[in-house]
Amino acid sequence: MLKIGEFSILAQVPVKTLRYYDDLGLLNPAYVDADTGYRYYSATQLPRLHRILALKDLGFPLDRIAKAVSAGVTPDALRGMLMLREVEQEGRVHEETERLARLRARLRLVEQEGIMASEVLLKDLGPQWFVSTRDVIPGFRTIGGLFGRLYGALGPLGLQGVAAAVFHDQEFKENEVDVEVGIYVKHAVAVSNDLGVRELPATSAASLVHHGAFNQMSEAYLAVLHWLDANGYRQSGPARALFLHVSQPASRDDASNVTEIQVPVEKT
Repeated sequence: MLKIGEFSILAQVPVKTLRYYDDLGLLNPAYVDADTGYRYYSATQLPRLHRILALKDLGFPLDRIAKAVSAGVTPDALRGMLMLREVEQEGRVHEETERLARLRARLRLVEQEGIMASEVLLKDLGPQWFVSTRDVIPGFRTIGGLFGRLYGALGPLGLQGVAAAVFHDQEFKENEVDVEVGIYVKHAVAVSNDLGVRELPATSAASLVHHGAFNQMSEAYLAVLHWLDANGYRQSGPARALFLHVSQPASRDDASNVTEIQVPVEKT
């Protein structure tokens, strides 16, 4: 079982939305602690959540979504609806294109639920020095600008290392995302006022190497969620992403990107 915040991060759905779906009876917690009122969720609830979000992105009102999900809407039915939606929305602005990309990702998750969980590994990570900058950015699509600031400050220092990001929010957010980006270095170094240097703590982490576009990263996070649920672990710290290969010029939809997701964990 996962607390609502942990489920929010790995399912990439805001806590506020999960609570709203609970109030409407669309997606109730798997368990509610009678003493504390804390909500707990399970990976077994992901198929229903994926269908709710897919139908929502297709423009269905919530009352019709409830009926469709209860009736057992299939991936083929969703794909047919998607094809109609693509025809209707052809020529729309970039924001609508992003919405369709999210929908395609949800459909892949419906079709491949749990498949990637077998690729998750439990790793013992040692302490790691991290030269970084941190900010609240408008959304994940703008993280490139934060890396631009990082490398602009690193340039005069001549520092190099594996690029990484640490995600500090306690729940998934589409906007106003608290992100720290930096590079791994072997020891503490002197840096300019634009940067900070700190030691990331040693931890056990659920790790998955994602080969593919950045805008399909939700598949990797959900595989980690399945693994946590199946193996009796919970998240114990901010998730990290190591950018092992980034296409040049950097692109969110380039399939050649390689990213390692590391989620600090502890036994439940």
